[in-house]
Amino acid sequence: QVQLVESGGGSVHDGGSLRLTCVGSPYTVSIYYMAWFRQVPGSEREGVAVLDTDGTSTYADSVKNRFTISRDSAKNSLYLQMNSLTPEDTAIYYCAARRWTTTQPLSPGVYSYWGQGTQVTVSS
Repeated sequence: QVQLVESGGGSVHDGGSLRLTCVGSPYTVSIYYMAWFRQVPGSEREGVAVLDTDGTSTYADSVKNRFTISRDSAKNSLYLQMNSLTPEDTAIYYCAARRWTTTQPLSPGVYSYWGQGTQVTVSS
């Protein structure tokens, strides 16, 4: 069973940075396609960044050149480095994993495993 646990959320001011961490079950981040999503209450879950098994990354337009997704397989960990944060980035951030390739990597419906989420709040 795949388990994912996020951490690293918090409160920062506009322009600040945070790094989120997702620790997975052994080998998860190495052999699964991994992603970060975010959700504001009352809104749909939004794909933020995806990291394929071959190292290819995909980003939502809203976070390109500000966010970086990466992994450390030895630590079974996935990261999301978030820079130049704005109040519009305020949301609950979720780590997710899927076993197979897809043509819609930023769609939440193709992911089978989810963490519990971590809150990120950016104040102006």
